[in-house]
Amino acid sequence: MSQKFEKLKTLLKELFQLDQPDLDFGLYRIMHAKSDEVTQFLDKDLLPQVRQAFGLYKTSDKAELEKELQKAIEQANALGADPETMPKVKDLRARIANEAVDINGLENEVYDHLFSFFRRYYLEGDFLAKRVYRPGVYAIPYEGEEVKLHWANRDQYYIKTSEYLRDYAFRLRPDDAKAPMRVHFRLVDVAEGEHGNAKAVEGKDRVFILASKDFIAEEGGELFINFAYRPSSLNDWPEDRRILELEKKKPKPPAQKDLSAMAVERILAVVDPLLAVWINELAKPHVTVGGEVAGHSRLEGHLRRYAARNTFDYFIHKDLDGFLRRELDFYVKNEVMHLDDIESETAPRVEQYLSKIKVIRRIAGKVIDFLTQLEDFQKKLWLKKKFVVDTQYCITLDRIPEEYYPEIAANDAQRLEWVNLHSIDLVKGDLTSPAYGVPLSVDFLRAFQTLTVDTRHFGLDFVVRLLSAVDIGSTARSGLLLHADNFAGLSLIQKSLSKSVECVFCDPPYNTGLGDFLYRDNFRHSTWMSMINDRYTLAANIMRPDGACWTTLDINEAANFPKVADGIFGSDHFVDTIGWKDTIAWEKVYSPRMDATQFSSSIDFIFVYSGVSNWSPKHLKIVPNLDQFSHVDEDGMRYRSDPLRKWGKNSLRTDRQNLWFPINSPGGIEVWPIKPDGTEGCWRWQKTTVNDRYNELDWLDKGNGLQPYVRQYAEKSDWRPVETLWDYEDVGSTHEAAEELKALLPGNKFQTVKPTRLVRRVLDASGDEYLTLLDFFGGTGTSAHAVIDANRFDGGQRKFILMESGAHFDDLLLARVKKAVFAAEWKTGKPAARLSVQEAERSSIMIKVLRLESYEDALNNLDTYRQPSQADLLASPEAQGADRLREQYLLNYMLDVETRGSQSLLNIKAFDDPTVYKLKVKRPGSDESSEVNVDLLETFNWLVGLTVQGIAAPQTFAAEFERDAEGRLILKGRMRQDATGPWWFRTVTGTTPDGRRTLIVWRKLTGDPEQDNLVLDTWFTRAGYSAKDSEFGLIYVNGDNNLDNLKALDDTWKVRLIEEDFHRLMFDTEGL
Repeated sequence: MSQKFEKLKTLLKELFQLDQPDLDFGLYRIMHAKSDEVTQFLDKDLLPQVRQAFGLYKTSDKAELEKELQKAIEQANALGADPETMPKVKDLRARIANEAVDINGLENEVYDHLFSFFRRYYLEGDFLAKRVYRPGVYAIPYEGEEVKLHWANRDQYYIKTSEYLRDYAFRLRPDDAKAPMRVHFRLVDVAEGEHGNAKAVEGKDRVFILASKDFIAEEGGELFINFAYRPSSLNDWPEDRRILELEKKKPKPPAQKDLSAMAVERILAVVDPLLAVWINELAKPHVTVGGEVAGHSRLEGHLRRYAARNTFDYFIHKDLDGFLRRELDFYVKNEVMHLDDIESETAPRVEQYLSKIKVIRRIAGKVIDFLTQLEDFQKKLWLKKKFVVDTQYCITLDRIPEEYYPEIAANDAQRLEWVNLHSIDLVKGDLTSPAYGVPLSVDFLRAFQTLTVDTRHFGLDFVVRLLSAVDIGSTARSGLLLHADNFAGLSLIQKSLSKSVECVFCDPPYNTGLGDFLYRDNFRHSTWMSMINDRYTLAANIMRPDGACWTTLDINEAANFPKVADGIFGSDHFVDTIGWKDTIAWEKVYSPRMDATQFSSSIDFIFVYSGVSNWSPKHLKIVPNLDQFSHVDEDGMRYRSDPLRKWGKNSLRTDRQNLWFPINSPGGIEVWPIKPDGTEGCWRWQKTTVNDRYNELDWLDKGNGLQPYVRQYAEKSDWRPVETLWDYEDVGSTHEAAEELKALLPGNKFQTVKPTRLVRRVLDASGDEYLTLLDFFGGTGTSAHAVIDANRFDGGQRKFILMESGAHFDDLLLARVKKAVFAAEWKTGKPAARLSVQEAERSSIMIKVLRLESYEDALNNLDTYRQPSQADLLASPEAQGADRLREQYLLNYMLDVETRGSQSLLNIKAFDDPTVYKLKVKRPGSDESSEVNVDLLETFNWLVGLTVQGIAAPQTFAAEFERDAEGRLILKGRMRQDATGPWWFRTVTGTTPDGRRTLIVWRKLTGDPEQDNLVLDTWFTRAGYSAKDSEFGLIYVNGDNNLDNLKALDDTWKVRLIEEDFHRLMFDTEGL
C-alpha cells in the first residue's frame, strides 16, 4: 500500500481511539477491546473500497495502457516499421491522451483528501475547527438572525474537571488496606493570586514539568511528586541537550513526551534511604487493566495517564454527524471541486473527476458514521441522569426525637467529628450546661441542639428508623449539597425544581489561565464559554421567571459572559421577552496590590439577569440615623421636615415644566418653587398630589419665607435602593473572606473566596426570607454559610442548593456548613461564643448530602458482550461486503448493542434486589475506585420529580404457600414479619410535579414471580392501599406485577413499572 494510504490509516486509528494502548480509562478501554476487529475492518474492508470504486476504469488504467503502448512500440521496432505509423500505437496514444485514468494517482488523491479533511477537525480526542491561516476555510451555520454569536466550541459539551489537574493519586499496593502506598502527583506553582492581576501565556501549549527542586517528599505516610503546569522553554532541557538545540536553526523546547521521560529518569534516580521502598515500587513494570506487562515502569504508566487526562477529551460534540457532513460538503466545494476544470475538460475526464468526489464522499461518510457512533455514545453517557451513589443527612439535634439520643451519644465516630469540628471536648460545664465526657451524655446533646448528626457515621438500621421518624418532607430551613459535576447535578434536579428557585448566585472560575479552570490550549475563552453556556442554560430552567441570577467575574471573562448570558436569559436582539440586565461593581480590596505588574485590580463585576423585563431588586433594610429625625409628633413618632421643593439633580423648572406651579399657603399667599438664589425650581409633587395631600404639608419659615415641607418619618426610612457600586465596608473584601474561612478552618489553602456579607447582600436584594438560593459552583460553601447566617439573623426560612465536584467537598465545604450551623463566631477553628436560645432555634436545619456517579464512573462501568447468535450472524457470508450487515453494524450499532445491560446504562435485571445495585466509583482527583451500592430510591425520586413527604422503614416478611382446589397459589396461614424473610418492602410517598399523590413501592424479588406477586398483593391490601379512599393517584412498583387486578371499577389510581420510567427518564435528554 502507498504512503498516503498508511498515513490515512494511522489517522483513522487515532480518530477511532485505537492509537493509545496505554490509556486504559474511559472509552479508550472499550475501543481497545474492539481494536483487532476495527483494525481489520479498516485494512480489509473500508479503505480497499477506494480501489474498488475505481474498478470501472480498469480498462483505461494509464499504467496498463502505457505498458501496452511500450509493447506495441517494441513489436513495431522488431518488424523494422516506424512505430508512430502503426494504427495500434496511434490508438493507444490517443486513448492515453483522452481516456487514460491514473488509478494509483486517483487513489492517492482520495486518501490525501480524506486525510486533510479529518485532520483539520480532530485534536487529541476532540472534534473542533482547528486554526487555519487562510480565509474561507470553515462554514458557520447561520439562519438569517440579525446577530449571530459563535465560538469555536459552541456546539460542544465541556466535560472536563480541574480535579485531575490539581491532584492525581494512585496506590502502589491497592490490596493492602493498612499500607496502600499512596502516591500523589501535585501541582506546586499554579498560584492564582488576585484574579485581575493574573495573566495567562497565550498561544503556547502547557505541559507537565517535574519541579526543579524539592520534587519528591514523603508526607504523612504518602508520597508527593511535584509538577509545574506551564509552557516549556529551552531551559527545561538538560544542559547537553539544550546546547544541541541552540545549534539548530529553530531550536524547540521539550514536548510532553520528552518531559515525562526526563521526569521518570530523575525520579527513579533518587537516592534516599527513606524513599527507597517507594522508588523500588515505582520502578516495577506497569501492568495494564488487561493484565499484560507493559514495556515501561509503573511511574511512567501513571504519568502518561495523568498527562493524557489533562490533554485529551475536553468536549463531546452535540451533533457531530451534522457538523462533519456540513463541513465535508463545504470542503468538497472549496478544496476538491474546481468548476473551471469542469468547463475545460472532456466528458470522460469530467466523469473521472465526479467519480473522485463520489468516492471521497462515500468513504468519508462511512468514517463519519463510525465517529458519530463513538461521539453519540459518549454523549449518551454524558447526558444521562447520573445515579445517586450515596445519600446522607445532616440534621440538627432539635429535629430528632429524643428516643434516638442514647444511640447518638454512644456513637464514637460522631463524637470524634464533633470534637474535631466544634471542639466540644473543651466544654467544661457549669450550672446550666453539662460537661463533655466520653461517652457523651444525653443531657449534653440536649444542651447543644445545633450539633448536626451526620448519618454517614451510623448503620443502615439506625438511619432508616431515623428517616421514618423525622419530618423529611419539611422544607423549612433545609439545604441540599451535591458532590457532583454541576452539569450532572443540574440535570438531575431539573424535574423536581423546575421554575422554583428565586435566587441563583454563582462564583464561576474566572479563567485566569493559571489553574482555576482547565481548558484546551489555544481555546481558552471558547472552552470557558461552552462550560458556562450549558450549565447556565440548565440553571435558567430551574430559576423562577421573576427570579434573579447573580454572577461574579473579573476582567478575564467580563466581555464574554454577557454575550453567552444574553442568549440564555434573552436580549432585545433575539426574543420578544427582554432579559433585564445590569452590572454591579464590587470593591473587593481595601488597598492596592504592590506586586501588580500593570493595574492593581480593585473591583470584580457582578452580572445580574432575570427572565422578566421589569424585575427590580428588593430594597435594602437599614437602621435610620435618629439624629436626623429631630421632630416628634403628637403620637411620639420621630420625623424630619424635608422641603417640598425639589433639590439636587433635575430640580430646575426647565427640567420638569409640569412641576412649576404655585401653591397657596394657609394665609392665601401664592408660593412658587423658587430657590434661595432666585433660580426657578420645581416641586417634588404633581399638582393633583398637592391637592390630595395638602393637609399633610407643614408650612415653615426657615429664613426664606413661608415654604411647604413634608414630614419624613424615621420608621418609614428603614430602606435604601440597591446601588451598582458595592464597597468593601458594606459587603466585605477578599481579605475579609480569607480571614473568615481561616477562622473556621485554619488549615485551608483557598485564597480566592467570597465574603459571606457579599452573598448576604445578594439574598437581601433577591427576595424575602423564604427564598431558595442555588449555587452550582459551590466552592468553599460561602453561599450556604450566608443563608445560615441570614436565617439566624432574622428568623427566615431560606433554603440553599450547592454543587461542588472538588475533592475538598467533605473536609472544607461540608465541614464549613456544619460549623456555620453550630456557632456564629469562630476563632482559630474553635467557636468563640455560644448561640443564644433564639439564635439556636433559628439555626435548626436538615441538610441532604448527595454524591452522584461521575461521567468517568459511567465510562468505567461499561461492559461489552456480543451474544453468540450475534457473532454467528455477523460472521455469515451474507453479512460480508460493502454496505452489508456487518459493515452497518460496526459503523452504527456496535457500541449501543454490546454495552446494553452495563451497570451505568441501567441493568434492569439488578432491580430484583434494589438494595445491592452496585457501581465502581472513583474518588475525585484519584485513580482509586471502590464498589458502592447505588441509592436507587433517591435516584428515582429525582427522576420522577417527586417532592418527598415520607420514606418508610423497610419491612421484611416470610410466608408459606399451598394451592387451592383449582390449583391457584394461596398463602398457607398468614404472612408474617420476619427480619430474615425473603420478601422485603420499602415505600416512598410524595407528590409529582403535576400534583399527583404518589406511592413508590420497592421490593426484593426471589425469582419466583407467582410467589412474589401473591406476597405483594397481600401486603398491598393489608396496608390499605387498595381501598377506595386511598389517597394515591399513582403507584410505582419494581418488577412485573398484577396490582391492577386489585382495582375496583371506580378506582382511579394507576400502576406503573419503576424499571420502565426509570429507563425513560434517565435517558430523557429534552432541554439538555
